[in-house]
Amino acid sequence: MELTFVTDLGQSFVVEIDPNMELENVMALLEAESGIPIAEQSISYHGQELSAPKSTMRELGVDGDTAMLLLRRKVANIAGRPVEQDSEMMRLQLLGDPALMRQLQETQPELAAAAQSNPQQFAELLRHTRERQYSAELARQHEIERLNADPFDIEAQQKIEEAIRQQAVLENMEHALEYSPESFGRVTMLYIPVEVNSKPVTAFVDSGAQQTIMSPECAEACGIMRLVDQRFAGIARGVGTAKILGRVHSAQLKLSDLYLPCSFTIMEGRDVDLLLGLDMLKAHQACIDLEKNVLRIQGREVRFLSEHELPDKARNPAELAEQELASSSGPSSRPSGPGSAAQSPFPGSGNTLGSQPAASPAGARPTAPTPATANRHPEEKIRILMDLGASREIAISTLDAAGGNIDVAASLLF
Repeated sequence: MELTFVTDLGQSFVVEIDPNMELENVMALLEAESGIPIAEQSISYHGQELSAPKSTMRELGVDGDTAMLLLRRKVANIAGRPVEQDSEMMRLQLLGDPALMRQLQETQPELAAAAQSNPQQFAELLRHTRERQYSAELARQHEIERLNADPFDIEAQQKIEEAIRQQAVLENMEHALEYSPESFGRVTMLYIPVEVNSKPVTAFVDSGAQQTIMSPECAEACGIMRLVDQRFAGIARGVGTAKILGRVHSAQLKLSDLYLPCSFTIMEGRDVDLLLGLDMLKAHQACIDLEKNVLRIQGREVRFLSEHELPDKARNPAELAEQELASSSGPSSRPSGPGSAAQSPFPGSGNTLGSQPAASPAGARPTAPTPATANRHPEEKIRILMDLGASREIAISTLDAAGGNIDVAASLLF
């Protein structure tokens, strides 16, 4: 019969034995198979240690299954208490490796505390951990035997297929850890120091964003909130939605020793003060050079900030994820409020934030899509905008904002 021996380290050895073989002969076969000396072997079967070397496997009740193969632990006496020598050696290695101890404190704080102050408890916890690993390995072996028992069981074959897939995933991850461990690190986003209206600001460079965006708090600190044109207010639609308060058409931005004119879309709900989008990068022919880690613009090279120089919110991974989500809504932002940016020409100047909104021109159409306004536009125009990727509601609201002009509505979508 075949008997599978599983060690506490997860190694398994399959030995072909005769039920009438004595235990000491089986242990000799195991020594040849595993390299573990007989003096250090401890075999347990269904939780009971086999301790009669002259008894046969049949007499010991072993009938072909999985048995546990343990090493006999050498015991040391520490502070008057017996402690397994290999666990004590492991504890001392942990105490001598601060990096490994920090990792253990994050994953198993109880075990780390015992390693520092209680050797006996550490040995006990380590033993429990090994027993759990053994139980898991034993359950896995039983599951494999059960699945292989009936090759025509469709459900069992599906589980085998999933197990093979999971094994391929683990091997792929091990390959990545060995040959490209840098792929598991967190990438620092690109920030540069700038000045807006003589106010220092840390700007996030995002070539995937369509517009240059500033938060209301940053606009207030830079003293340009009074220049916000509310007629360009609306909603930015993308992965999420964000409220656009308006637009500052021109403000001075200092980058290195350059003074550049820049327009800002003032948007709520962002975790970054200033985002330099593609409009700003293309207007001044900027180039992101990752080899030198600089932003080249008009012959100047501005170094991207190191991780320790970033704002606190940029170093927080949770907030950074929210920032990337908001950035996703930036590139495809489409003003859809009553004051869309590409409305028909209007007289007069814009209003600053907090002042009374401009009066609607006589005969202006409402912009909210309602059943009444939905019938104002021919179905053909709505269908053209829907073919460009807009939903029916957005197509109708865009036609309302454009006064029914299909060309202006199409430009609004882009």
